[in-house]
Amino acid sequence: MEWDFSAEQVVKGEVGYGLAEFRRDLVQEIRMNAGDGALGDTCDLVYDLCYWRATGKPFEAFLAGFRHDPPTTEFLRSVNAHMDANVAMLGAILQRLIMDRVEAGMPLERALEEVALLHAQVVRAGGEAIRG
Repeated sequence: MEWDFSAEQVVKGEVGYGLAEFRRDLVQEIRMNAGDGALGDTCDLVYDLCYWRATGKPFEAFLAGFRHDPPTTEFLRSVNAHMDANVAMLGAILQRLIMDRVEAGMPLERALEEVALLHAQVVRAGGEAIRG
């Protein structure tokens, strides 16, 4: 995806861009590139890949979960090559969410827990929206 702002601006809090907006934009990008066929599953898989990488986990470890599914593995390899900007933006969003809580006086562990819960809620809501 392309934005009129940078991941750095999101981290610094100069731009308000959150998880729900990121998921919405990702769905639009996937719809433009792949059409509507199996949109929900495809969006979930691509988002999971971005989230995995944005949280610092290696791509090969994500891919290992699909080793018994060659078509999915091939798809993930082809998509991963184009996800760097999305991964950076999602990482920036997550960092900002955590920083907002810490700056408000919340202990880091609690901030991480809250952002994980918020993330889970947004993912559930986003999945429901994609599937109608």
